[in-house]
Amino acid sequence: MEFDAIVVGAGPNGLAAAIVLQREGLSVLLIEGAKTVGGGARTAELTLPGFRHDVCSAIHPTAVTSPFFVTLPLEKHGLEYIHPPVLAAHPFDDGTAAALYRSLDTTATELGRDGAVYRRSFEPLIRQWDALAPDILGPFGWPRQPFGMLRFGWTALSSAERFARRFETQEARGLWAGLTAHSTQPLGKMTTAGIGLVLAAAGHVGGWPLARGGSQSIADALAAYFLSLGGTIRTDTYVESLEQLPKARAVLLDVTPRQALRLAGPAFSALYIRQLRRHRYGAGVFKVDWALDGPVPFSAGTARAAGTVHLGGTFEEVAQSEWEVSRGLHPERPFVLFSQPSRFDSSRAPPGKHTGWGYCHVPSGSVVDRTEAIERQVERFAPGFRDSIVARHTLGPAQLEAYNPNYVGGDIGGGEIDLFQLFNRPALRLSPYRTSAAGVYLCSSSTPPGGGVHGMCGYHAARRAWRDVFQPLKARRLS
Repeated sequence: MEFDAIVVGAGPNGLAAAIVLQREGLSVLLIEGAKTVGGGARTAELTLPGFRHDVCSAIHPTAVTSPFFVTLPLEKHGLEYIHPPVLAAHPFDDGTAAALYRSLDTTATELGRDGAVYRRSFEPLIRQWDALAPDILGPFGWPRQPFGMLRFGWTALSSAERFARRFETQEARGLWAGLTAHSTQPLGKMTTAGIGLVLAAAGHVGGWPLARGGSQSIADALAAYFLSLGGTIRTDTYVESLEQLPKARAVLLDVTPRQALRLAGPAFSALYIRQLRRHRYGAGVFKVDWALDGPVPFSAGTARAAGTVHLGGTFEEVAQSEWEVSRGLHPERPFVLFSQPSRFDSSRAPPGKHTGWGYCHVPSGSVVDRTEAIERQVERFAPGFRDSIVARHTLGPAQLEAYNPNYVGGDIGGGEIDLFQLFNRPALRLSPYRTSAAGVYLCSSSTPPGGGVHGMCGYHAARRAWRDVFQPLKARRLS
């Protein structure tokens, strides 16, 4: 059977690309190597029966504000978001915590004397978010809102460390450290401020929700909508080469450069092959999932009410941790991203029980077990946490890459997003989604705007394929 387009890889970006093309009236085949769709948005019983854990992505600030996802009727296909009362908390050793709330006013008020600075920093971006988001979450080009993007870019390209100088208090600086450490880079590097700006602004606009039932619900809703449009999905079908695929006018690959070279290398030009080989992957992660007897006993009440908790202490401590990782070291006190979804979604654990997960950054390909270091950090801010552990499940870089080949060396973001790779991700081309092979496109997080459950990489790649391949064909047919 022939198709107009084939998408290889059914993560959120592959699903988004398939939907875009299917909505144009094309026949689209979506192929996934695993037994279920989802990629970085899957949920499984990793520890014990009845305990449902998000394997990778769990909190979704960019999904709920995605310029593409908001146009889809995903709620009609079972997707429901849950909004914790506190988006993110950053506890300190004295039992207090700074917090990010959906309300800008509440966040600014609780930051005390840094509240006015926080408001001035974020209010313009929040006010213009709907107009700026398509450009922020898209490829480099002439923006629709030039002046707004110039203002955003001027700050976003700077380092988190430089931005932090705006704040005087431990609370504001710590909160900012947690937001920007999502960049998986030293906080002194350029562009790290941009990650914090986007995450905070997206939170104030749409929240940092979790999906009821787990992140798999997002993938399942996308897949159900795609099927309702007449699309075709084949799972448990691992593609080793483009030659395995049925005939199609366009092929979109939801894979990183390393897999793209394996799948389609013979079809690529020598220059493009060299460019893909130079693509740099970032640090990896080490993740622990826990089945728990009870809720995590954080000392700070704010942390107990938060969907996400950033564990790292002061700005300086978080910055030191991320710097050490970038130098190939394993910090004694790593920065830990923590979530406790069962506090807000009872479907995640048996009655009276809970789930939690935490991960820290590690050097790419690390084989060091970080379970003890992660649990020490949780215990530091939640005394008695270890007493509640019933079972645990760990995923280091090697296990993550085995689970999803896109996670090269444990990098869950598709490649480092520094100043160089921000604009030529994954290669310096007029369109980052086109490969050198006619009709073959990349649509993974290795293309702009990068990692996250937002589908925008897939959306932009599919629009590029539509304009290159199918729009001219349609015009010829009508002439």
